[in-house]
Amino acid sequence: METTQTTQQIRLEPAEVNALAGMCGQLDENLKLIEKRLDVSIKYRDNLFDISGEHSDYVAATKVLLENLYREALANATISPETIHLYLQESAIESLTSNKREKGDQVVIKTRKAFIKPKGANQQSYVKQIRKHDINFGIGPAGTGKTYLAVACAVEALEADRVERIMLVRPAVEAGEKLGFLPGDLSQKIDPYLRPLYDALYEMLGFELVDKLIEKNVIEIAPLAFMRGRTLNNAFIILDESQNTTREQMKMFLTRIGFGSTAVITGDTTQVDLPRGTSSGLAHAMYVLKGVNGISITTFASSDVVRHPLVQRIVEAYDRFDVEAEAEKKARTEARLAAQSESSAGNN
Repeated sequence: METTQTTQQIRLEPAEVNALAGMCGQLDENLKLIEKRLDVSIKYRDNLFDISGEHSDYVAATKVLLENLYREALANATISPETIHLYLQESAIESLTSNKREKGDQVVIKTRKAFIKPKGANQQSYVKQIRKHDINFGIGPAGTGKTYLAVACAVEALEADRVERIMLVRPAVEAGEKLGFLPGDLSQKIDPYLRPLYDALYEMLGFELVDKLIEKNVIEIAPLAFMRGRTLNNAFIILDESQNTTREQMKMFLTRIGFGSTAVITGDTTQVDLPRGTSSGLAHAMYVLKGVNGISITTFASSDVVRHPLVQRIVEAYDRFDVEAEAEKKARTEARLAAQSESSAGNN
């Protein structure tokens, strides 16, 4: 049976040798990566590109992808592997095949040192929900940008004077470690747990300004246990790694939210480090708060991962394993119950 090939042609303007070379990569490695991921063939001469493939949607997506990459190359000359991966990820998430989204619908976060564009429809929706609701949950695997985007929204709100301070909160539970076992004062004890949040702040505000804001308590960093008894007004509060909260801790945190405040709770329910037998406050909150007016819940999947493509495949592999293990456990339970039922019938 013959397959039907779809072909589209695109001329990238203005024709700029360095930008074309940067987009294609050394020995066309960038184009080869795109061909492999989108199952297309790309041929070119100068700035004229022919794209062909069996799936018309993928061909159309590749055309839009090349246009975006070329604009990036015109601005930066060299396209890094990371940029290729991110744009490839975006093409899969946002279905560039349709190309229906208008530029005016794109969400952009502007901070002092960074201009951040959420990647993919889910990240775009996540930021919109944070701007709209007072309490927001971002649930999903590592690499989906849920914490980074929350910090970006917090910095944007602070710089726009919509809030007076930023609070970064994290439960001090990591693979069995306890704060008391770590050396140093309180700040030194919790710093390792908050490093991803620090890194995002430094990128968006710069080292010196972040340190000054911390000294003035405009940016406050605290373990979750220190939130008890407080009411937080006019603040942007981020609770990271919330899967490691207990039910009581999660309820305590959510009831600390005051007037003029926004809270973002991020976590991954598959990475719980609580003691055996202790249920996750995040998982419980998802059940209790579902459908509550004023609360948004954004769930990220492995397809939303915007790190190296291997990270996405690793997450998917673990997801498959969990599903198969659960099915096997269920089958063993049913077999055991059937055997017990037969034994009881035989005895009677």
